[in-house]
Amino acid sequence: MVRPAQTARSERTREALRQAAAVRFLAQGVEETSAEQIAADAGVSLRTFYRHFASKHDLLFADYDAGLHWFRAALSSRSPHESIIESVQSAIMASPYDDSAVTKIAAMRAQELDPGRIVRHIRQVEADFAEAVEEHMAGTDPPAPGTDERMRITVTARCIAAAVFGAMEVWMLGEDRSLPELDRLCRHALALLETGIAAE
Repeated sequence: MVRPAQTARSERTREALRQAAAVRFLAQGVEETSAEQIAADAGVSLRTFYRHFASKHDLLFADYDAGLHWFRAALSSRSPHESIIESVQSAIMASPYDDSAVTKIAAMRAQELDPGRIVRHIRQVEADFAEAVEEHMAGTDPPAPGTDERMRITVTARCIAAAVFGAMEVWMLGEDRSLPELDRLCRHALALLETGIAAE
């Protein structure tokens, strides 16, 4: 069993590596950056680097992984009386990250990685996103497994996640990788979901 102190230390190490990679990638590019440089900048050994990330290219997705933490926190602060679509929209755009850096990292992903790898990673994160939405919808007194209410929550959460990550996939692979464009695509995807896809 992992102790809370170990988990917190591990997350601090991952965050230090994410920040060090972002600074290096933005300053000198991905190919010119080594795992050794990132580890040294984060103040950890190369062995520790590889305990947290399989390669430097995995750090091109670190904003997604870290984003789930702030998304969960932002979602939990929304009113339970607000519609889940409104809560998700607000939580998505509550990102604490530097807009310019996020946009540049997105452009680097598109340059450095094949579209298939980008899409595969997005789909992995999508499942965690759906889980966060489902937990929020279930609240403190979740319905029993196997009930119609539990199925409604699960299906709704997965549909919301599919809509948001479909929008992110379009954004990642498109020409305009600005955050206003991501916001527009997410809002449009959720509006389609809310009104019924057949209505479009």
